[in-house]
Amino acid sequence: MQKHVLAAQVLLRLAESDPSSDLYTAGDQRTAEDSYIFLVKWFERFPQYKYRDFYITGESYAGHYGPQLAQIIHEKNKGIENPVINLKGLLLGNILMDDYYDYKGMVEHWWITGLISDSTFQLLKNTCALSSRVHPSADCQKALDLAIQEEGNIDQESIFTPLCNKKSSSNRRLPGGRHRPWPSKAYDPCTESYFTAYFNLPEVQKAFHANTTGIPDPWVACSDILFNNWTDSSPSILPIYQELIAAGLRIWIFSGNDDSVAPVPSTRHALNALNLPIITNWYPWYISEKVGGWCRVYEGLTYVIVNGAGHKVPLHRPNEALVLIKSFLENNHMPELGPTLEPTGGAVFQDS
Repeated sequence: MQKHVLAAQVLLRLAESDPSSDLYTAGDQRTAEDSYIFLVKWFERFPQYKYRDFYITGESYAGHYGPQLAQIIHEKNKGIENPVINLKGLLLGNILMDDYYDYKGMVEHWWITGLISDSTFQLLKNTCALSSRVHPSADCQKALDLAIQEEGNIDQESIFTPLCNKKSSSNRRLPGGRHRPWPSKAYDPCTESYFTAYFNLPEVQKAFHANTTGIPDPWVACSDILFNNWTDSSPSILPIYQELIAAGLRIWIFSGNDDSVAPVPSTRHALNALNLPIITNWYPWYISEKVGGWCRVYEGLTYVIVNGAGHKVPLHRPNEALVLIKSFLENNHMPELGPTLEPTGGAVFQDS
């Protein structure tokens, strides 16, 4: 019965939907509900994937819509012995979790890394502490604008990597002068320009059944219309995390420590607020005998830092990201075995 109701909802939404007007009514709740309806219909379309272990992954604002979608799935699965959407866990990176802690950690990170002055640091703490992260107050926005001026022309999502050089990016094109949509083996700061060009190709939009109105409407990575009209953004997702942890889901959160948009201090403050018992305290994890990052295992949640990664960890550190994903799926700790340290000569210090 439930499936028929959801199918009817999908048909109703398709019949009544105006893609343009939908841009002005988006928000957390509708995103979670629409995502759930999509999943139900997807499993109907591809029944061979029903009942398999199912995981939700994402980054950035997925700290909201990932747990919110998981909450809906968990509620719908109650009382069902073998659910179609067999939700097992979440893997979320550089995420927003709580407006207060998100701001607190972000401005601390900006100050500690030398991006902003002492006075702007104090101004941000005074004006943004109780502000919305999605729609900051007027005073908070003024302070943020000042901080951006002081930071200068940097990539906030990866503060130690170069910006895109348009000259070098223009050399990477598909036959016929079109940009290729994939990055090189090393991190390429021009990646966004490639996929922007790719998603604006007429044949690509035709394949996606997108932009069919005939009115020129270029695809952009971040829509100002969608962002400015986001109708609801929960100030804190921490209660949902508590609910999902209590449900026994596997939850891993990770951070690239070069990100200043959703930086390590923000996530650590939010995790501390959950007040979870610590199972395994802070330790370095390794990849090819070098430190890949650091990890702490809580009761019901694992937190992993990926060293040298920005806001999109797999883009900056693909090998480390692969170790992370494999460890998550296999439900193993991040690899702890590092190189054996041998004496190198020089002074020897002994306990007295």
